[in-house]
Amino acid sequence: MTEDNAKDRIRVAVVIGSVRRPRMADPLAAWLERELTAIDGLDVDMIDLAAVPLPMHEMRPGGAAASPIAGRLAEADGFVFLTPEYNHSFPAPVKNVIDWHFTEWAYKPVAFVGYGGSGGIRAVEQLRTVFPELRATTVRESVLLPMPWEHLDVEGRFVAPPGTAQALGATMEELRTWAVALRPVRAGLAART
Repeated sequence: MTEDNAKDRIRVAVVIGSVRRPRMADPLAAWLERELTAIDGLDVDMIDLAAVPLPMHEMRPGGAAASPIAGRLAEADGFVFLTPEYNHSFPAPVKNVIDWHFTEWAYKPVAFVGYGGSGGIRAVEQLRTVFPELRATTVRESVLLPMPWEHLDVEGRFVAPPGTAQALGATMEELRTWAVALRPVRAGLAART
């Protein structure tokens, strides 16, 4: 890897937003991890909210320093939320993880892979209104997976329909562009504190 390419290397935290069992998120997360780890210059950290204790009664204003994933989120240059759409919105664990943290999201890009009957479009669009309050920027591109249960092979693995790889590639390229562009902003803020 050249020096210029090393500067463009980014760390992406993938947040798996469903905590249901059984859940469609499992084959989708496995697919997403395979796809993302194949992208050059990308370090991937999979954060499964089903395995992270974030009790709502322990949440404090401005985020909670005692979060078991705060350090992992802080180290990320950007985020990908794998989110289902439940009842025309995103699930409560997604809002909970967002509210548990504050500075970890600031001046970083957030991308979305939505899924559900409509591809998760309503969940994604609602999340786009939440993150700017935390000084995060959402990328324009996204991946929408309508009725993903219809795209499982006989072993239960997700087989992406045509166009999905291109959508993911465009989404990740935009995420990388923002992540690299916002690094000096984050560095400048860190130097002042």
